[in-house]
Amino acid sequence: MRVLVVYCHPVPESFCAALRDAAVETLTARGDEVRLVDLYAERFDPVMQPDERRLYNDGPPADPALKPYSDHLKWAEAVLFVYPTWWYGLPAMLKGFFDRVWATGVVFELAPKGGIVSRVGHIRRIGIVTTCGATRFLSILMGQPGRKTILRGIRALCGMRARTLYLAHYDMDRSTPESRMAFLAKVRGRLRKF
Repeated sequence: MRVLVVYCHPVPESFCAALRDAAVETLTARGDEVRLVDLYAERFDPVMQPDERRLYNDGPPADPALKPYSDHLKWAEAVLFVYPTWWYGLPAMLKGFFDRVWATGVVFELAPKGGIVSRVGHIRRIGIVTTCGATRFLSILMGQPGRKTILRGIRALCGMRARTLYLAHYDMDRSTPESRMAFLAKVRGRLRKF
């Protein structure tokens, strides 16, 4: 399977980096072809400019810096997002990635009579590996907006019956070396079956 791993964390030595490495190693070991997008390392610009928004419905983004990301999405059969959950949602960098790359002419077309038509029906799996400072209970109470954005909103554009995966290390602010090692093992185990 062709798996695109989209990683979003500004700190190279973060626990999210360890999760990214575990994901890439596990997917590669099971024989998947893996491409890694590291939004911070690649200095992805998440800011949509006024003219970009004005032309958003007219076709693919004109910014040539976005083309490699569009090409990755055309290539991928699965997408795995690895990021920290901040304020119960996505980091701004990742949200900007969706705003700018998951765009008209890339992942969907506007239908003549309203609605949208997917261009990424070939993506059959979509997953999340994340950390949450809050507890599981508090995250659920707040509605888990990051999880819903990806596993409901983004998934709706993907292939019919696209399988999903959600793995979260909750209560990260009080994590221990043992809890982090256990979560890494869980991530490896679940990704072997992704």
